[in-house]
Amino acid sequence: MKVKIYYHHTDSGGVVYYANYLKFLEEARTEYLEQNAISVKELADRGILFVVARQEIDYKNPAFYGDTLSINTLLTEISGVKLVFECEILNQDNKIVSIAKTIMVCIGKDFKPQAIPEEIRKKLSNQ
Repeated sequence: MKVKIYYHHTDSGGVVYYANYLKFLEEARTEYLEQNAISVKELADRGILFVVARQEIDYKNPAFYGDTLSINTLLTEISGVKLVFECEILNQDNKIVSIAKTIMVCIGKDFKPQAIPEEIRKKLSNQ
């Protein structure tokens, strides 16, 4: 996924504000799922939700106003209730800006963990 950095993404020094990377990661995960024929909205409408249980992010180099970032997303693990995504964010010069690992847990409307439906597992396993 590509992200163009606009003024509102930056702090007073023109550097991307650190918390905005969490938004970029969320968008990249959603795009990843949609590319695998999984609609997050349709799942939510059915009471199948994925929530962030853990987020790790290492900031390697700053990104600036006007940059275009590439977010490379990879699903590295599927378990009974858990998805693990690893992302690498690069600037237009292919310099690593940050690396991240996100652990998602499948829950129901009651906010309790539930097994990832088999249809989702199949779609993600065929990638």
